Amino acid sequence: MKIIKNDVEYKQALDDVDKLFNANVKKNTFEGDQLELLLLVIKDYEDKNYKIPHPNVIEVIKLKMKEMGVKNSDLVPFIGNKSYVSQILNNRKPLTVNMIKMFYQKFDIPASILLA
Repeated sequence: MKIIKNDVEYKQALDDVDKLFNANVKKNTFEGDQLELLLLVIKDYEDKNYKIPHPNVIEVIKLKMKEMGVKNSDLVPFIGNKSYVSQILNNRKPLTVNMIKMFYQKFDIPASILLA
């Protein structure tokens, strides 16, 4: 077991994980501990080399609205008039703290996304 330093070692580590998974290793065994350590090493390498960008807040809000069947006009009571809602959803106006709270509470959008 060693720290992964390049993509070749990363791919080898992924292959090793596949082998351990296919062998149905059990927790609290030597092989199970190896698997857990290997997964930690892989996660560390991925965190350093394959960063996932934060999603666009407005796109997340629009997606959540679509999932929930919410129309732009449904936001008027919480945000303001139709024009202001349109400006928000078209990135022409910033979200306010009250809007962020509302999207967090009523749309269940994680604060980490809304505040990014």
